[in-house]
Amino acid sequence: MSKMEEYKENIQDRGGNVKLSSKPEEDDKSCSRVRVCSNIGEPVPQASPTHEDFSDPVYKDIALANGHINRMNKDELRAKLAELKLDTSGVKDVMKKRLKNYYKKQKLSMTQSVTAGDATDTYYDYICVVDFEATCEQDNPADFTHEIIEFPVVLLNTHTLEIEDTFQEYVRPEVNTQLSEFCVKLTGITQKMVDEADTFPDVLERVVLWLQEKELGTKYKYTLLTDGSWDMSKFMNTQCRLNRLRFPQFAKKWINIKKLYGNFYKVPLTQTKLSCMLEKLGLKYEGRPHSGLDDSRNIAHIAMRMLQDGCQLRINERMHEGQLRAVPSSAPVEGAPPPHTPCSRD
Repeated sequence: MSKMEEYKENIQDRGGNVKLSSKPEEDDKSCSRVRVCSNIGEPVPQASPTHEDFSDPVYKDIALANGHINRMNKDELRAKLAELKLDTSGVKDVMKKRLKNYYKKQKLSMTQSVTAGDATDTYYDYICVVDFEATCEQDNPADFTHEIIEFPVVLLNTHTLEIEDTFQEYVRPEVNTQLSEFCVKLTGITQKMVDEADTFPDVLERVVLWLQEKELGTKYKYTLLTDGSWDMSKFMNTQCRLNRLRFPQFAKKWINIKKLYGNFYKVPLTQTKLSCMLEKLGLKYEGRPHSGLDDSRNIAHIAMRMLQDGCQLRINERMHEGQLRAVPSSAPVEGAPPPHTPCSRD
């Protein structure tokens, strides 16, 4: 694994600006490129769903079914999934989770103990998968400034479980203007590509316009999803400071799929690398590794499979005053606000 990947897998707060906390968050203002601030705030959070009544006999049936599933070997699991016309791909633990979730839904549906929307996760209409590529060196010195050089967005429709559209632009760096040989080889992004690209503020403005055209945050509920904390807590955070921009309000909260995958399938963080998640779900990487757009597509495929397996994709991380903070699972479910270009820090 490259040094860059190690940094993205294991966030180290060398600058003291990335910390986990659970303090309340304050809203920033947003504005158009002409720097006229918007008063649009975040949508009113939806109340957390009520907890099930676990005294209901149906939960005893579910526990018995889970015990039976736990005793099944891989061939038995695959045969039962095939019989039920469910996906048979993935490792043993993934198939167990899929089968348990199927029986839980079936039994809860029969007793009408499940409320509308619980059987399938459709709170968000869309999920925007973002996986930046940034300037890097082979040894990545502690004081090296990582600048975003590729801004991809993959639009996942949670109702159809399809990638509906994509956005991709390269970004011209302004601090380390010459890409290292290591960076070019790792990302496939050439010096010519970034030299011909616009700087981050212009690209961010077009991202915002693209999201607005999709009516996200107005007609449709949405949120962002990343493969780890690094994209927002480091790359976006650093880039906004460099360009004297406030952190975009619509990007201040997101789904860290690594955390969610580990919690849902009960696997350690060491087994949540992109290649490992794909392999355990029975999926294959499509495209070129470390292409931001291709990585985002593959992360979207993982999100699709997790939705099919019954996982509720929910915001679990956020930024506040330059610090990374965890969002507890008990927090009200909410989507991202309508996208707007952030104000200048000046």
